[in-house]
Amino acid sequence: MAKLKALLLTEGMHGMISQVEGMAKALKVEYYHKIVGLNFPWTIIPPSVTPVSKIVLKDKSYLINNEVPDLIISCGRKSVIASILFKKKNPKIFTIHIQDPKVNSNNFDIIISPEHDNLKGNNVINSKGAIHYITELEISNAKDYLSNKVKNQQIVSLILGGPNKYYKFSNDQLIKIFDKIKFNFISRGYSTLVVPSARTPQKIIDLAIKEFKSDAHVINSVNKQAYLSSLALATHIVVTCDSTSMISEAATSGKPVFVAHMKPKRNNYRFKKFFQLFKDMGVIRDLGETVESWKYNKFNEAERIAIQINKKIKN
Repeated sequence: MAKLKALLLTEGMHGMISQVEGMAKALKVEYYHKIVGLNFPWTIIPPSVTPVSKIVLKDKSYLINNEVPDLIISCGRKSVIASILFKKKNPKIFTIHIQDPKVNSNNFDIIISPEHDNLKGNNVINSKGAIHYITELEISNAKDYLSNKVKNQQIVSLILGGPNKYYKFSNDQLIKIFDKIKFNFISRGYSTLVVPSARTPQKIIDLAIKEFKSDAHVINSVNKQAYLSSLALATHIVVTCDSTSMISEAATSGKPVFVAHMKPKRNNYRFKKFFQLFKDMGVIRDLGETVESWKYNKFNEAERIAIQINKKIKN
């Protein structure tokens, strides 16, 4: 039997791509990806008051071609209208939206929303943390990639995010995090890996190189294999607080995960709810004065949710 084919719609951000690809992989479907762009002024207008019309889309080619997917998996507010248009054109397409679409949930067959967003509904499936495309097998296979960069059995991997509308990533705040890594880990003989993400500006990487000098191996560019290898090699993982996706990805490793908090520049209540959920699950603790080790039950939300979705697709 031929595999189902899925069209993935996102705004092109790493976190969104990770979520839609993670869901597609868990559903075991073939997939292809399109970046959705909107014309002004719809880029700044909420989906709830955006017309369901081709006029809002920058690129309409993927909407009018002859290829009709079996599923659409979308993520992010810019992809909402495109997904609804596809569904109107062909009601047989099974549509899945990840995150709160900010429109009537009946526009989609399934909505996957993080538990900390408190979105409820008959077609809403709540996830613990973010869906993502990282698997235990991928982490394990990448282990050797950075193995020659560490000398000790005790290894800490610091995963860096980047500025967003909640966190500024000032030099002062970053240096405080770097100093905690030095005090808590490097002074105790830990080998240290510092890994940037797609949202990490070069100036932050340069600051890490300057501050750690020869005390840590800093990856100086975005490198997925280095990222996966750092999760595989680490005995402890530290992730900056700006990304629920990267914290969720780190939890796939089953290793102790510390969150490096920074002062928010606006109300970060959704982050606080996420942090509390993952603390209650025994996954994370705050980066502080002590180094601890603990265990928790590994989980893969994409695979768990895929089982529920496949049942609905068959029906």
